[in-house]
Amino acid sequence: MLPTLPAHVTLRPTTPADLEQLFHFQLDEEARYLAAFTPPDHTNKAAYVEKYGGFLLNPTIHMQTILVDGTIAGSISKFEIEGDAEITYWLDRAFWGRGIATAALATFLTLEVTRPLFGRVAFDNRGSQKVLKKCGFVRIGTYQGFANARQTAVAEFIYQLS
Repeated sequence: MLPTLPAHVTLRPTTPADLEQLFHFQLDEEARYLAAFTPPDHTNKAAYVEKYGGFLLNPTIHMQTILVDGTIAGSISKFEIEGDAEITYWLDRAFWGRGIATAALATFLTLEVTRPLFGRVAFDNRGSQKVLKKCGFVRIGTYQGFANARQTAVAEFIYQLS
């Protein structure tokens, strides 16, 4: 069997109209489990739209929508927490396993030049760990925190891109 090649992956600034689709992506239970560190009430659409709509106005947050052949496939963002720049991304499960997250992150890193840039991923989210490594991130530590999606403490690997 031939490997599946990534589709045509592009990024564009996230708009308020994108939030409806992005909200539905994060409702997927398998994706939420792997992400682990999610908001406590992920089904509250009004809260989601208010929170992420506010992010669109925040100059310290760089949000992009991931498109695959023109279709919204996910989102990728840089945000700041306690003075550190961190990366986060979410890809609709229908697009997993095709190199799309890696292509999106590689493209995003040409747009977002803040360094160092940190990424955090649940210890058992092997797919996301591979994405970070392929894009030059190096694992620098581990943190134990409460994961809303799992309702328990979970180890989170911390990666850095210098």
